[in-house]
Amino acid sequence: MLPKVGGPYAYAHEAWGPFAGFTVGWSLWLAEWVSLAVFPVAFTQYLMFFLPNLDPTIQILVKVLFVLFLIITNIAGVKAAGRTNDVLTIVKLAPLVFFAITGLVYIILNATTSASNFTPFLPLGLGSFGPALVLIFWAYAGFEISTIPAEEIRNPAKTIPKAIIVGIAIVTVFYLVTNIVLFAVRPWTSLAQDTAPLATATSNILAPTPLLALAGALIVGVGALISIAGSDESGMIGTSRLGYALASDGLFPKAFAKIHPKYKTPYLGIIIQAVTALVASLIGNNLGTLIATSVFFMAVAYTATSISIVTLRKKHSNPQFHLPGGLIIPALGAVFSIYLITQCTPLQIGLGMLLLAIGVPVYVKYTPKKEIAQLKQALVTRETRLKTAYDQEHRFLAHALRHIKKLYRKAKQKNQE
Repeated sequence: MLPKVGGPYAYAHEAWGPFAGFTVGWSLWLAEWVSLAVFPVAFTQYLMFFLPNLDPTIQILVKVLFVLFLIITNIAGVKAAGRTNDVLTIVKLAPLVFFAITGLVYIILNATTSASNFTPFLPLGLGSFGPALVLIFWAYAGFEISTIPAEEIRNPAKTIPKAIIVGIAIVTVFYLVTNIVLFAVRPWTSLAQDTAPLATATSNILAPTPLLALAGALIVGVGALISIAGSDESGMIGTSRLGYALASDGLFPKAFAKIHPKYKTPYLGIIIQAVTALVASLIGNNLGTLIATSVFFMAVAYTATSISIVTLRKKHSNPQFHLPGGLIIPALGAVFSIYLITQCTPLQIGLGMLLLAIGVPVYVKYTPKKEIAQLKQALVTRETRLKTAYDQEHRFLAHALRHIKKLYRKAKQKNQE
């Protein structure tokens, strides 16, 4: 219905105005920004599967080089970044297919051991279902990024919805198969301690052949590193375009809308978000807190997007792509998003609310100057129109009154005669 740059920000802006748009855009930008801070941490942790005694200084250097690579590919252009992401996606799916096939063979050959790892199926009950769901959902999140650079995509009104549906379907299949294999191969108590679960599980599957186990762990481990890079690559594309959309509408610093003269990309926004996310990854090294905080912000944006559909359908009655179900899907989306928010810890919700509140002075600083000027102009114009109308009406009434008085004098004179 609305293939504009900005995604959820554009939807809320169109539905309810600039402040609502900014709040949703700010929330989504924070979500993606926090996500960008997750990936350097995850990349380094997986790398330490191969280099367990990595010096802290070297860890920092790895994070810096990781982020630098992503900055360069994103500045080079959305096409270059997209092609890089396509290559990374293909390369990362191959090890997952390898892991899934070898894992399913292992399950068939070791059915008793695999079944015992699933017993009991809910060893801790349902008490932690919500908090676990917050972390699990983050693995599925990211589809909203595909809506943000809509103006740079061919036929976005049809391409983006289909991409989201197909993408989520592929992710769901891979995610479920991967986790079934993981839990079948490794007891959940062991998985809780693994820093590189896929590589460790692959080593267990191929343990009878040490050389093959080493090669398999290497393939899957490198695939995980590439997967992390690919996820951060696509995240950086969307986040930079969201910052560009906010800045173009006067809601963010102008630097985020600065376009590179050669590559035509918002290069300053890319650099700012990447460097600040790198700093956040160096300071906040707890993956669980970073992920849950990111999900909190995403859920705010998802809730607004789901609710905005009601208003947008009235304004845009002829979308090119239509998903059956009416308002049931957005209603379920809003309910689920609110549920995700309630499952974050008080600390995560408090941190999220604090960062959301910081957006208010940002909005006041960058938006009202333009809006207040427009509002003043509108009020002056309205006042002028009212005054003009009043003057015209006053002159008309004065003229009518004089005419009536003239007729009255004539009638009175005629009556006297």
